[in-house]
Amino acid sequence: MYRKCITAETGIGMHNYLCDTDGTGGHLKTIPEDFIVREISDPPRQKDNGDYSIATVTARNWETNRMVRLMSRSMGVSRDRIGFAGTKDKRAITTQLMSVYGTEELWQKVNLKDLKIENIYRGARGIEIGDLVGNDFEINVKNCTMDPSQIRETVGSDISIIKETGGFPNYFGVQRFGAVRPVTHLVGEKLVRGDIKGAVMTYISFTTDEEEERLRVIRERFQKADVSEWAEIRQTMPPAMAFERMMLSKLIENPEDWVGAIEILPANLQMMFVHAYQSWLFNNMLSRRMDAGLPLNMPVEGDIIIPLDANKIPQHENPILTTPKNIDLVTRQVRSGRAFVTITLFGSDGELAEGEMGEIERKVIEENKLSHEDFVIPELSRCTSKGSRREILCPLKDIGYEMNDEGYKLKFSLPKGNYATCLLREFMKSEMRDY
Repeated sequence: MYRKCITAETGIGMHNYLCDTDGTGGHLKTIPEDFIVREISDPPRQKDNGDYSIATVTARNWETNRMVRLMSRSMGVSRDRIGFAGTKDKRAITTQLMSVYGTEELWQKVNLKDLKIENIYRGARGIEIGDLVGNDFEINVKNCTMDPSQIRETVGSDISIIKETGGFPNYFGVQRFGAVRPVTHLVGEKLVRGDIKGAVMTYISFTTDEEEERLRVIRERFQKADVSEWAEIRQTMPPAMAFERMMLSKLIENPEDWVGAIEILPANLQMMFVHAYQSWLFNNMLSRRMDAGLPLNMPVEGDIIIPLDANKIPQHENPILTTPKNIDLVTRQVRSGRAFVTITLFGSDGELAEGEMGEIERKVIEENKLSHEDFVIPELSRCTSKGSRREILCPLKDIGYEMNDEGYKLKFSLPKGNYATCLLREFMKSEMRDY
């Protein structure tokens, strides 16, 4: 029913495509201008004497955590005082709202290359993770392997399938794990297993053949090094390994402070580790649902659905179990786009589905020998995760495309928490590194 994936994406649980067409191939982000993201914001209201200053920040080729770290240095404030709604792709041009606890003058101290700060105002509150409605995208696909004469028909066919389905499989995309070095979920699994030392060692030393040789050499050396060599290894780490340098500096101070080596990282990165492992579990569960031939755009008995509020925001606090008594009503809600079928993001809390989907969820959890208690990490409160449920289909507000000399461009909007690359993979079916 669904086309099987045969690329490295299977390693992060993405085993299927919705669209049973040949891929156009191609690359994303040949240059940052090929990947434009504009945040659809829910801005804090203006308040003349507000404690926060809000700004629109447009960044070219900036990794979010590094950008925040250098901003905080320029401002002379803790990075925890800078708020943003979501991390963005590095190799891209991104526009988003950000906040700082303090006056407008703090923004005026920031003078970083390829960063534009404008529309500054005082706000009643700061920006927090999740404070957005969605994102608008303009994405160029270049260097396609498909014959140009076939691309238009293929892209058009894929769009028709996606529109008919009401969206595309809502996998967590490669950015959640790392395209070149998919490591975040591996670190998260170590944390869930209670192996904090293993989590630190994995983050610093895990490498792949896709990574730059100079970085790979440093990681492989660290794997075999003893404590006496750590200081020298740290000196060889380039700016691209900034977080590894931070962790290793903490360990050089105290070689047994594995908890401190995690805690020194930005709060959002600490949270990301266990979230990425939950995402890996989710991707595998979604793939198995597709393998079982269960629909994405309508419920079956035992499914848990999440209704949307008036602003089209999922109400995760109001899950509804699909039963023989309510299945007709629930089906109408899902088909009309007022509710979505979900799969568990397994954590310390939350209920599992019943019926066939419940069997899939429980089987994945049992195979990985997990319990709810594993996701409570007393030493690292930021890494503890209650879990939630996630919609299995990502809706598209609109989508259009145009051909050009180098390939084609797609324009579309997605709700927050969803991945543009998971839409693009339906068209491209490329290797993971090409996203």
